[in-house]
Amino acid sequence: MKWLKPVVSALLLCAAFGSQAAPDLSKVTLVLGDQARNLRSLIEAADVMKDAPYQYRWANFQGAAPLFEAQRAGAVDTSYAGDLPVLMAASGGVPLKIIATNVGDAGSNGLIVPADSPIHSVKDLAGKQVVVSSARGSISQHLLYEALEEAKVPRDTVPVRFVLPTDASAAFNSGQIAAWATFDPYLGIAEKHGARLLRDGKGLTTALSFVTATQSSLDDPAKRAAIADFTHRLAKAREWALAHPQQYNEVYAQLTRLQPADAQQITARISHGVRGVTPDDVAKVQKVSDLFSELNILPNKVDVQAITDNSVFQ
Repeated sequence: MKWLKPVVSALLLCAAFGSQAAPDLSKVTLVLGDQARNLRSLIEAADVMKDAPYQYRWANFQGAAPLFEAQRAGAVDTSYAGDLPVLMAASGGVPLKIIATNVGDAGSNGLIVPADSPIHSVKDLAGKQVVVSSARGSISQHLLYEALEEAKVPRDTVPVRFVLPTDASAAFNSGQIAAWATFDPYLGIAEKHGARLLRDGKGLTTALSFVTATQSSLDDPAKRAAIADFTHRLAKAREWALAHPQQYNEVYAQLTRLQPADAQQITARISHGVRGVTPDDVAKVQKVSDLFSELNILPNKVDVQAITDNSVFQ
């Protein structure tokens, strides 16, 4: 019932602040960082923000690297990215906290080649250059390294070049890239145009991504309350999308300017839900952090528990 929504929002705020007076959110404006309009399409399809007691606007980026540069500069209040990009940002000094977990689908990250490529397995990548999107420390680099280890191909035999996904997509389509490690929606679009999948992330990567918040925003009581409210709405939107895949796909297709049939594969594997961060999540991501520290890809070691704030989304 629509009249219940404002009541639920008020109850959430009261629960968050206990006996203290809930902060006035009417003067708060959140800047919500997004990649390839993934969150925006979900939020708009589920229509969960129309009664939000604060203002908000979207800041869209084509990959995690530019999104986290915006978070470093304080230009966004929240961001959303895979585990390794979050670690890369934290290792590089971006003042963020992990506040919620998105349980992803490992099939949304893949290693692909053109349809007519002579490369037919990961083993064939030895001596071949692989383009990785979007930057050093991306989920696609993690997939590539795990796939090479699985195939017993030494990492130093596979040169890597980092290219932002929109540029890489154009180069891949024009035959300039022999192999590309990327993620949805770029992966799904390439597959629809005939790209051949060598290996996806199933069984190799955590498939976890995270909602993070800028520390300065969390230090502001009103913004913190608004971020908590937004995260709850995001979780409800994920529930709605899982229950209404066709309606979600239609809105996603409109925002990304894809044909609904082309978007369907992407939206089907975009998420299995948003929840609080669990000890198991922290342990899994700590293993990723330790591996990429050993590889000297993370500039500094990251204590995952130390950059996690479980009190925001409860």
